[in-house]
Amino acid sequence: MTDLTALTIAQARDKLRAKQITSSELTDAYISAIDAANDTLNAYVALTPDKAREMAKASDERLASGEAGALEGIPLGIKDLFGTRDVHTQAASHILDGFKPKYESTVTQNLWNDGAVMLGKLNMDEFAMGSSNETSHYGPVVNPWRAQGSNKNLVPGGSSGGSAAAVAAHICAAATATDTGGSIRQPAAFTGTVGIKPTYGRCSRWGIAAFASSLDQAGPITRDVRDAAIMLKSMASIDEKDTTSVDLPVPDYEAALGGSVKGMKIGIPSEYSMDGMPDEINKLWEQGIAWLKDAGAEIVKISLPHTKYALPAYYIVAPAEASSNLARYDGVKYGLRVPGKDITDMYEQTRAKGFGAEVKRRIMIGTYVLSAGYYDAYYLQAQKVRTLIKQDFEKVFAEGIDAILTPATPSAAFGVGDQDMAADPVKMYLNDIFTVTVNMAGLPGIAVPAGLDGQGLPLGLQLIGKPFDEETLFKTANVIEQAAGHFEPEKWW
Repeated sequence: MTDLTALTIAQARDKLRAKQITSSELTDAYISAIDAANDTLNAYVALTPDKAREMAKASDERLASGEAGALEGIPLGIKDLFGTRDVHTQAASHILDGFKPKYESTVTQNLWNDGAVMLGKLNMDEFAMGSSNETSHYGPVVNPWRAQGSNKNLVPGGSSGGSAAAVAAHICAAATATDTGGSIRQPAAFTGTVGIKPTYGRCSRWGIAAFASSLDQAGPITRDVRDAAIMLKSMASIDEKDTTSVDLPVPDYEAALGGSVKGMKIGIPSEYSMDGMPDEINKLWEQGIAWLKDAGAEIVKISLPHTKYALPAYYIVAPAEASSNLARYDGVKYGLRVPGKDITDMYEQTRAKGFGAEVKRRIMIGTYVLSAGYYDAYYLQAQKVRTLIKQDFEKVFAEGIDAILTPATPSAAFGVGDQDMAADPVKMYLNDIFTVTVNMAGLPGIAVPAGLDGQGLPLGLQLIGKPFDEETLFKTANVIEQAAGHFEPEKWW
């Protein structure tokens, strides 16, 4: 029998339904793989083997009686931002020490309703704030990929670094993730996996710890485009508990795969060609353009003039919303409490000890831009810029563009503890340069592995689509995936 953990969701689904394997066997294979890998990779912060075996047993019973759900018996990892009933949910932060919610997030409930199995909770940047998974209270996640001839540990990207690393290392079949400014697509690009940020409102945010409410969106990280389509179908839904979720039918995304891109117009924005961008990224972009052209798509040069303002505007809007959202963590009702001489002192002591340096930095930036006298100059201006960014996209889509192709990241994965990044937060923020516009405009974006750099590290391309047109993204990403081939890290852990 092939190594069970090497199966994609689609392959495992077929074998489960054909009674060639059981969910219990598949789940045990993943539990063993996690036990062997997690001390090295640090991808999981909480393991739920007993719960996983119990869920797998129930799945086997449903499979035997012909009542299988869409994800019946498939073992998944869940980002620590998603509330999971009676299971560790801490957003990888010290301030939520010991928190186990009495509720289930809508997205994870949708997955369990479809028969999925929970392996555990995945590491992430604290409160989803970071681009390298180094801000976690539980320490950095290690990328399963290494540069050729090097044993240096690399970051998996962030904030969904645990999700991306676990999928790339085959210690879950797929993982949930969230994306506020690139936190699904950037780690996917760094680990040779597929990550889709759906349109804002496609998946419910209820039960997911909030970072920036107008930007956050849940999505999957998977091994290939087909698995991403399968996962998103189960994750997406309308939800009366989240008024920003949209009441639109969820299409069968998997059915879009294999469709032709002949005659489609693919936009290439000149503004994404940055000064100092590595040649390898430019070459990869050119290669992606050539693949789509060969498949019959029409390549059109476009302009998104307000792109250059996206990153500064994002780093005003996101911290502003974060400072408001994170005000609820005060040590009174749940999580960490550090005693103080009075209630104000207790708040201060708890927050000082509970939040990490990056979270504190963003809370302070956010509080500053929302303060009297600065609100108009910063926050209001940033919101106006956001509208202009959205209008840029609306204009090109109105002119007949079906999807936009860009690089996913400005480089391949960098080292854990990289001194340049540690010394200059802005340099770290620049990792989101190609991804933040998508969140600012509420659009769907997918990162798909497209090649390896000179050191043998994966690089990704990004496709941006029209609102709620994820099907076109899956179809187009599938063409790139077929042309590029499949990339796996060599096992060293």
